[in-house]
Amino acid sequence: MDITELILDDHHEQRRLFAILEQIDRTETGVLSAIWGRLAAFLELHAQAEEEIFYPALLQAGIAARRAGGVEDETLDAIHDHNEIRDAIAEVARHHVGTDDWYAAVAAANLANSDHMAEEEREGLTDFRRLTTLPRRHQLAVAFAAYEARNYAGVQPVDKDPVGYVRATEKKLRTAPSGSLSVGSMKRT
Repeated sequence: MDITELILDDHHEQRRLFAILEQIDRTETGVLSAIWGRLAAFLELHAQAEEEIFYPALLQAGIAARRAGGVEDETLDAIHDHNEIRDAIAEVARHHVGTDDWYAAVAAANLANSDHMAEEEREGLTDFRRLTTLPRRHQLAVAFAAYEARNYAGVQPVDKDPVGYVRATEKKLRTAPSGSLSVGSMKRT
């Protein structure tokens, strides 16, 4: 098990759910609402899991490899993207299911998410595979899978200041006991 593979699996499921929405008749508002509800909750959970588990580990790996600047930029961009996705999800909720405005908002959420996934797949995940060992990626995959399983019913969407997020995460990394990120399910109590 590898955290980068789990993230890619989540991306595949997100793409699949957006494609399903495109194939449902607009008059089937109950079905559209159910599929969108599942997708919206999944997008929120995935972003939060990345922010709790993956991005702190990417920053840690980049600092250790003396490539902090590159991974900081990737992380800043990812947190900004997550905020855009959250905002797009909130915009969908402002429209009646099945209307032109609802479909336009869903399309905007799909675009924001697709752009983020493509960039993350090209940059963050690639860098992470290059900077970390498979045992480390496995350890993080276990934490990531557990986080998503514990929060399967959804998480509270909260936009984050990208710069504040990176600063706070790096501060935790500097003060973390050896062997722990002090984040997510790996937090020492």
